[in-house]
This record gives sequence, C-alpha cells and structure tokens, in this order.
Amino acid sequence: MKTSIKIGLAAFLVILSFCAMADGRPVKRSINFSMAKQAIHHYMDVITEGQYQGIEELFALDFCQRVQGLKFSNYSRSEIISFLKKQRGEKMNCQTTLQIIDECAHYMIAKVIMKFESFTKIDLITLINEDGNWKVIASIHTYQ
Repeated sequence: MKTSIKIGLAAFLVILSFCAMADGRPVKRSINFSMAKQAIHHYMDVITEGQYQGIEELFALDFCQRVQGLKFSNYSRSEIISFLKKQRGEKMNCQTTLQIIDECAHYMIAKVIMKFESFTKIDLITLINEDGNWKVIASIHTYQ
C-alpha cells in the first residue's frame, strides 16, 4: 500500500513538472539592481583605489572610453585594462560621489564625480546586463 502511494505521488510530481515546463510562458527572472550598483562601486574602486582584481569581468568586450578634455581621445577595452593594471595600488586623492541617472532591467547609467584639489573629473558610465552579469560598456570622462 505504501509503495503504491509513493509511486502514485512520484508519477503525479513528474507529470506536474512536465506541465509546468511546457506551459509556454517565459521564465521570469528578477533583476537585482544591487548587483549593478556593486559593479559601479567596483568600477569606482578600480578607478580611484587602484584595485585590479576582476577587471576583465567588469568591462564588456566592446567597452569604449572617451575622454573629452583639451582634445578628444578614445580608448579600447584592452588599452584601459592595461592602463589600470599599471595603476595597481595607486589611490587617487579625491572625494568621490555617485549618482544613478537611470536604471532598468537591461542597463544603468551612473555619474561618478571625482573632486580633486584643483579640478573635477566627471565620469558618465553605462552598464548593461548580459545574462545576469552587469558590465561596464561605456565611459565618458570630462573635466571641469
């Protein structure tokens, strides 16, 4: 008797799981914006504190940085990663603030303001959600 109840219950669970998988509705994933904010804070630590761990995972493969100063410069992902690895352990003497400008399930735009003694550097960052992993895809630096 106990065996037939167990077999019947197991068969019911198998049928129920097949029905649940075959209902045709897309799987709804919750987006964790705290993960995006962690990526932004990690970016800030890399830029201002000289941390280098996880740099390859932080930047999207098609990352591009544009610096708008006296002249315009563009830098690729590999150029930025190489530069940041050379800056390992170098801490910038600045006060840093973060503003989230826009966020949704697929992207986030943030503004990092770094106030130095004689100038201010503003970094506008765009992050994208690639299969649940937040990566920095673009950065625009301006100086005031």
